Amino acid sequence: MRRDRLTFGMMFGIPLMQLIVFGYAINTDPKHLPTVVVSGDTGPVPEAVVQALRTTGYFDLAPAPVSEADAQEMLATGDAQFVITFPVNFTRDLLRNSHPQILLQADATDPVAVGNALGAMQDIVQQSAARELQGSFPAAQLPVQPVDLVVHPMYNPERRSQLNIVPALLGLVLTMTMVNITAMAIVREKERGTMENLLSTPARPAEVMLGKILPYIFVGYVQACVILAAARFLFDVPELGSYALLGGCMLLFIMANLGMGILLSTLAQSQLQAMQMAFFFFLPSMMLSGFFFPFRGMPQWAQTLGSILPLSHFLRIVRGIVLKGDGFTEVWPQIWPIGLFFLVVMSLAVVRFRRTLD
Repeated sequence: MRRDRLTFGMMFGIPLMQLIVFGYAINTDPKHLPTVVVSGDTGPVPEAVVQALRTTGYFDLAPAPVSEADAQEMLATGDAQFVITFPVNFTRDLLRNSHPQILLQADATDPVAVGNALGAMQDIVQQSAARELQGSFPAAQLPVQPVDLVVHPMYNPERRSQLNIVPALLGLVLTMTMVNITAMAIVREKERGTMENLLSTPARPAEVMLGKILPYIFVGYVQACVILAAARFLFDVPELGSYALLGGCMLLFIMANLGMGILLSTLAQSQLQAMQMAFFFFLPSMMLSGFFFPFRGMPQWAQTLGSILPLSHFLRIVRGIVLKGDGFTEVWPQIWPIGLFFLVVMSLAVVRFRRTLD
């Protein structure tokens, strides 16, 4: 153990990481969810409802009402978790005891993230409206539920967990296999001495690395086809978006993970070390990406750390394309961080690979 310091460090580092992540970062009751208001009425009741929502801690409301088109775009890109719409003449209908409706649209691609907030919304709306109406009706005529709250869970109307988990498995499987297999394959050749024979040929180090990456890109696409087929025919996932766009994003994501695997292979001295380091990368990717637990439920430091990992962005891409039918404009904010990650790790891998050869 004293000679193999990396393994010794992993024995303490991995449990410590699990303790920190599960103890501080994991939260199944997310707060401060981004919310926008589309208001066709400027009366006191909509304002009272909005103020009550702010005090709950579940909703972070935009500072000013937005248009319907902007609200739908924010919901599609994930910039808003909820859209609350007050119709025109809302206050007039309320004073007439006509039970006006408030429309609540929720991004339900992750049912866990919105479950508690939706449960609190009903009571908040009714209590706020009743409090504002206390001076407008006799006590005996005050309606018990003056407002009808209409909830539309968007993109996952039945709030099925399969629609959230199954598409995300695509990113999880690719991360696990691409990083682990690439790191171990290169280290295995070093242990067997075949890497030196390969490098004695006219092939340059960059060409050797490219040759190691290309076969696994094909393997990654085969895995993706199997998962997407199972999602469609076994779990009835709708798959609304473009397969071509998903395939292009997948290529960048696979290359980012392969670059990480090559970087780890230049640091590891044995296959055991390569496997341990790959797991050390895979564990935070799985926990901090929003796969198991709502991403917005984590503290800010955990969200910042998770935003560095390519899996966090790819999960939003695959869920957006498959469940929402997002196009390039909607997924672009998630594409460039994966590209930046690939450039950084691949550059480090090339530098380390050359030093290892020397």
